[in-house]
Amino acid sequence: MPNDAPLAELADRAFALVEGHVAGGALPAAALGIVDRDGQAELRYAGFAERQPAERVLAADAWFDLASLTKVILTTTAVLRLAQDGRLDLEAPLAGPLPDLLQVTAAHPLRQRTPAQLLSHTAGLPAWAPLYTLGIPPDTLKAYVMQREWPLGADAYSDLGFILLGILVERLSGTPLRRQPQALGLGPGLGFDPPRGDTVSTEHCQWRGRVLRGEVHDENAFAFGGVAGHAGLFGTAAGVLGFAHRLLAADLLSQATLDRLAVRRGATHGLGWQVRHAGWLGGDACGERTIGHTGFTGTGLWIDLDRGVAWTLLTNRVHPSRHRETPLQAVRRAVGDCIAGG
Repeated sequence: MPNDAPLAELADRAFALVEGHVAGGALPAAALGIVDRDGQAELRYAGFAERQPAERVLAADAWFDLASLTKVILTTTAVLRLAQDGRLDLEAPLAGPLPDLLQVTAAHPLRQRTPAQLLSHTAGLPAWAPLYTLGIPPDTLKAYVMQREWPLGADAYSDLGFILLGILVERLSGTPLRRQPQALGLGPGLGFDPPRGDTVSTEHCQWRGRVLRGEVHDENAFAFGGVAGHAGLFGTAAGVLGFAHRLLAADLLSQATLDRLAVRRGATHGLGWQVRHAGWLGGDACGERTIGHTGFTGTGLWIDLDRGVAWTLLTNRVHPSRHRETPLQAVRRAVGDCIAGG
């Protein structure tokens, strides 16, 4: 640990930066976890898993909608495992593993983009499209994404790229995304089908007409049946920490693969993960080889590969509505500086 600070003491100091915002109502709930390379872990939590329509106090083993942490915990890990096993070339055109991608438009440049470009958000795909408004079944929706002539432009953080990567993972592995957490051996506390009674509520969705609890917040992931390459994964704080520890221990991925994660490929990303850059939400005190990611619902995970420490901050900042200001961005940076600085 940085400066050899006791883990429990460090967790107390870091959570003190969060707890006041929970007590004041700016954040409904928060769970903060820290783990080191030896597997020692500390967890702090406070607040309400739900405020509307009824109050539910947050439990230590509550499940959170991880939103875009799906991209790094599940999809990036699955893609890199395929590459590590020699079943996928990250630098070869997508037309190889996905021959039916834009199959009637063979000259479309997307076919020549690579899995590495999708992972690093450098393929030029649009950031997002309201796929859920099409009202078509999940399998047909996958076909639509595969055959739509997406305009390619400047590099952008793209959900669409990770939706394509999710399809690629299913094709090459022969295993549906819903079963990938088990197939990859991600461990307990991570999955697509959380126990509803133990799940933190997110938004009162105007489209679905209810407070979301135990179902994915992301509309497009919902349209795919709750499971997609960009969103849909749920997890407990202990589950997220368990994943982080296994990365630090070079268990889920080889050391050679881990060494590639913090290599910058775009303005802010390496292979799937964000890398340290000016103003990022992991704070300024972390090591150069720190990777991280956040999720729209209010989640985040950062892993300092050199110092051997990882931390997760899970909140439900969108409950009961995304349309309000919260201090979460500043809190994330402050927590990162506290933990990385020791």
